[in-house]
Amino acid sequence: MQAMVIEDSRLARHGLMKMLKNNTTVDVIADAENPEEALILIQQFKPELLFLDIHMPGGSGFDLLNQLDYSPKIIFTTAFSEYAIRSFEYNTIDYLLKPISDQRLELALDKLALSSDQSSEKQDKSIFEMSHKLFLKDSDQCHLVTIESIHYFESCKNYARIFFANSGNNNSSDKDNSSNNAFIKKSLSSIEQRLPQEYFFRVNRQYIVNLNSIQNIEEAISDGYCITMIDGKELEISRRNATSLKERLSF
Repeated sequence: MQAMVIEDSRLARHGLMKMLKNNTTVDVIADAENPEEALILIQQFKPELLFLDIHMPGGSGFDLLNQLDYSPKIIFTTAFSEYAIRSFEYNTIDYLLKPISDQRLELALDKLALSSDQSSEKQDKSIFEMSHKLFLKDSDQCHLVTIESIHYFESCKNYARIFFANSGNNNSSDKDNSSNNAFIKKSLSSIEQRLPQEYFFRVNRQYIVNLNSIQNIEEAISDGYCITMIDGKELEISRRNATSLKERLSF
């Protein structure tokens, strides 16, 4: 499993990397000393696991996680015990207090192995059919929607926001093209894995769109393109992604 160590103390960072050096399940591919540097490397490498300090110059570990568009597994490494409860709002495997002993790190890695085994079992889920119905509960509202009625997905930190057709307006020529929406606690990447790729397209880091819900595509004033969804939402798309999209929409 590819991992990254994020820790502002050079001594602590290199010490942890040395402890992990002989571990056969974790491969440390990068390290960083602050959230700004870490974000660049995470976007580049997409590590599956982060060893993450909480208090760092330029922002906290929580601030960093809230900027990600996917949910890596986290082993927090910190000198502060008071954030333990908050840490489990994320995809947390363990919460290690410094100084970290070999025995305590080994226990965390055992938990990681167990979590990975359980994840492998869950990955057997199949791709949704367009007619598949999803039950969405958002606050006190409940919705039963088909995959084909979803216009687009938006990444919102640790949640995804789903925009879908109003009842009776399932991508039809109905005059009311406004959208309902609901939040679910899923990353955009995990959602993308279950969507039929012939109908859904990731236009950028923040949005996945239903190709049948695209109303228009045109060159933007700035570099790239702009697509307009059936509910009037305008989304920016890079030239490279726009080229791929136009190929998908052409003969």
